[in-house]
Amino acid sequence: MPHPILRAAGLTKVVKSGDSPLTILDAVTFDVDAGASVAVVGASGSGKTTLLGLMAGLDRPTEGEVWLDGHALSAADEDARAALRQRLLGFVFQSFQLLPALTALENVMLPLELAGAADATARAKTWLHRVGLSQRTTHYPKQLSGGEQQRVAIARAFSGEPKLLMADEPTGNLDGATGVEVADLMFRLNREHGTTLILVTHDVALAARCGRRLSLASGRLVGDERIAG
Repeated sequence: MPHPILRAAGLTKVVKSGDSPLTILDAVTFDVDAGASVAVVGASGSGKTTLLGLMAGLDRPTEGEVWLDGHALSAADEDARAALRQRLLGFVFQSFQLLPALTALENVMLPLELAGAADATARAKTWLHRVGLSQRTTHYPKQLSGGEQQRVAIARAFSGEPKLLMADEPTGNLDGATGVEVADLMFRLNREHGTTLILVTHDVALAARCGRRLSLASGRLVGDERIAG
């Protein structure tokens, strides 16, 4: 039976806005089962990216708790949270976040080397092959198309074999056809590896491909819909 890879309980984030507090997230609660694919949707300013940062332990909630694979983030200091992210999480961003001075291969190798992997080169080459970029390993980001750059980012995210992949608008900077190709790749890797996907997206078609849709409005969770396959 699936178990929650992530639990969010009463997540609230309040920041100062001038002289008055501004509530960005308001008592958001949900679980995500291992191997699931979940879209987080909502209008701009609804709290989606803030929620992603709290789930990843990149920011702390004003109230509430997040558990990653059973580990309470509030009980962990910054070093412990970073170690959890390195062990459990992969990230894909709208802006790709590749280092321009590194080749495709070096970009994928970097987090593996930082984690002390002795086989970083072989693993990076394997993942670039899996995303269809075997012939582009020595190319720099500026020599790659947007779709190719996002494939490198996906290879980098999956190379550490994370239990959970978080993506923030992963197709937002891509044209329609390229976005579909990148989405196909993410969902194929989700199926083959059982990696849980949490996607923050405005893309209605991408959200519809997930098994579940969480809807935010004004910082509140207003919808939790299971989507038929």
